[in-house]
Amino acid sequence: MAYAYDPENIFAKILRGEIPNNTVLETEHCLAFRDIAPQAPDHVLVIPRGPYVNYDHFAQQASDAEIVDFTRTIGKICAMLGIQPGEGGNGYRVVANSGEDAIQEVQHLHVHILAGRNLGRMLPKFD
Repeated sequence: MAYAYDPENIFAKILRGEIPNNTVLETEHCLAFRDIAPQAPDHVLVIPRGPYVNYDHFAQQASDAEIVDFTRTIGKICAMLGIQPGEGGNGYRVVANSGEDAIQEVQHLHVHILAGRNLGRMLPKFD
């Protein structure tokens, strides 16, 4: 499958420094920053520096180093925020929307780390 990456998407512009952000953590392969319209008291986005459209694109085409760094960055953010269950936190949710049915708004892989309140069910029960 061919993935059409738009280098003018907002996250690409953030990565190039054209749009400011509230950085939480930068690594060789990732950038993590606070969401401008938070849906929870803690709402951090983690994006890879590479031009990946969504999670399956990233999983299939990113290097091992990119995949490890992305995953470890998510863990570091959870530790920095103090939200890990069993480590004094009450938990968190990690969400990656991919495609039209998931309402992916920016065509650059990003995960949302949400925490700081009870987030309720992820989806209503399916009948």
